Amino acid sequence: MGTHFPEVNESMKAYGVTKHRHTPEIEQELGLIAGAPLFINFTPHLLPINRGILSTVYASNPKGLSKSDLLTVYHEFYKAAPFVRVYDQGLPEIRHVRGSNFCDIGFEVDTRTKRIVLVSALDNLLKGAAGQAVQNMNIAFGFPETEGLKAPGIGA
Repeated sequence: MGTHFPEVNESMKAYGVTKHRHTPEIEQELGLIAGAPLFINFTPHLLPINRGILSTVYASNPKGLSKSDLLTVYHEFYKAAPFVRVYDQGLPEIRHVRGSNFCDIGFEVDTRTKRIVLVSALDNLLKGAAGQAVQNMNIAFGFPETEGLKAPGIGA
């Protein structure tokens, strides 16, 4: 009931706070990249909209890396990921990805608390399920990874 449109219309809520089912896999993959265990706070938000997920992720920045340093890391890491767009400025919105297979990522660095606040947006019907399946099929059958998935989105 908590996710049915009549129950959530005219409201917004965070869910899975401190215990979202995807947090362990996110921490696992980030830890593999970092070479050490990492812990994050991942908070998706439920909105009364037809499609889209906006997430806010908080991570420690103990080395005090600048936004410029982190942008270099993010751009390098995602350079071969055709459906991930890293924002140099600003933060993504659901309307930027609605109807597309893109995941948009933007972040700010809080120098006061040495934390990174990352915001991501994706269309849960495409990037979250159907588009991801097509992308995987393309890879499995040797087609270009982007085949049939290049649309910019209906809100772009």
